Amino acid sequence: RKKYVTLTPEEWVRQHFVNYLVENLGYPPGLIGIEVGFRLNSMLRRADILVHDRSGAPVMIVECKAPQVKITQEVFDQIINYNFSYGVRYLVVTNGITHFVGKTDTAARRFDLLDHIPDYETLTEQEP
Repeated sequence: RKKYVTLTPEEWVRQHFVNYLVENLGYPPGLIGIEVGFRLNSMLRRADILVHDRSGAPVMIVECKAPQVKITQEVFDQIINYNFSYGVRYLVVTNGITHFVGKTDTAARRFDLLDHIPDYETLTEQEP
């Protein structure tokens, strides 16, 4: 973001997760948006992390929670609602300790949990 922000527990998770994406999974920093604002049912919301492909299309949303916050169905519902605005293939929820990643298939109306976060090249591969 190139600005100073208060280091809340959620911000700590967000910054470490972005660092993991960049340093370990090859995500280009310039294609990662942090706290990206959008409208959902006329209300202003913010996606914690929004990853784009090289053409600028969003491909993954990450919802970050503070470490003491449990990942519940409510957290999944939040990110699924956010995805109505973006229609991305990958959704991630994390509290810095527990991470869940899933791949959406809107045509089949499916959401499949994955056992790992895909690297950037896998994330941006075109579907057959």
